[in-house]
Amino acid sequence: MKLVAGLGNPGAKYRDTRHNVGFDVIDELATRHGLAFEAAPADALQARWRSGEGILLAKPLTFMNLSGEAVAALCRYYRVGVADVLIVCDDVNLPVGRLRARGSGSDGGHNGLKSVAQHLGTTDYARLRIGVGRGDVRRDLAAHVLAGFDADEAAGVRDAITRSADAIELWTSQGLAPVMNTFNRMEGM
Repeated sequence: MKLVAGLGNPGAKYRDTRHNVGFDVIDELATRHGLAFEAAPADALQARWRSGEGILLAKPLTFMNLSGEAVAALCRYYRVGVADVLIVCDDVNLPVGRLRARGSGSDGGHNGLKSVAQHLGTTDYARLRIGVGRGDVRRDLAAHVLAGFDADEAAGVRDAITRSADAIELWTSQGLAPVMNTFNRMEGM
């Protein structure tokens, strides 16, 4: 089984914010494949998607900074190895709409990724980062990621969500290398 976890914050207050773009990608995949979410055996929502082998889509409900608790609990419950985990999240260090897939690396200051690494015991897990831009450097970063996208960013974000879902579909069938070769090279996205 493979686990794809989109990071975000639960509740209507956080819907459509930069920090919840991981949830938006998981929702896009669920819509594409006609899946419904249900309670998971961890503090998360899950949807089962079969594409050759079992794929579990998850949205941790632990809030961003504690996402690793739910991810690790799902890995233990379903016996998912770290090599079969893909984390989807926002990245303020990438321009809006840009995607970057990696097989390991630092958390880059992202508290959700920091929590995942802490609870999985490694930074060697796949991640798909979606650029949400940094915005005005004088603005508080927390306020920035908890804010919605500007009107002029909407089309780029929607496209990034669609391309991220495409990237995940490719990951489930062919692995991470084709995702990196295809989606990391899309300059200007």
